[in-house]
Amino acid sequence: MITVEETDIKDILKVHPNIVEFDDPNAPASFFLERYQNEKHLVIAAYFNQEPIGYMIGYEKEANGSFYCWLAGVDYRYRRIGALTKMFEYFLEWSKKEGYQKVTIKTRNDKRDMLFYLVKAGWNFTRIEEKENILNNEIYLVKEL
Repeated sequence: MITVEETDIKDILKVHPNIVEFDDPNAPASFFLERYQNEKHLVIAAYFNQEPIGYMIGYEKEANGSFYCWLAGVDYRYRRIGALTKMFEYFLEWSKKEGYQKVTIKTRNDKRDMLFYLVKAGWNFTRIEEKENILNNEIYLVKEL
């Protein structure tokens, strides 16, 4: 059974090395904390048998009624069992309760699993930031709440 809870950095650090899409599997706690600790934020993890198997971090990036989903991922060994969906459900519901009108996220062309997930889940494209390598193009999406 998968559960989702608000958490702290220690569970994030347990899962992060097993999310193969992220560039630095050994990122220190400061990498995460420096991004969100001075902002209104949400840090959640998905658990399977009380072990963290995925996480999602968001923070208020702009004062425009949106909440930004900065990082989201699931341990490659626990994919396709609903963990990402449960985390997004929690994340979106929390954002709505906190008074946000929308949630924004950015992914890249080379993150196909996430891109497919977001499209299937009804997120809308807002813009594409082109990079020299087309696989690194940044794709911005929004979900209205």
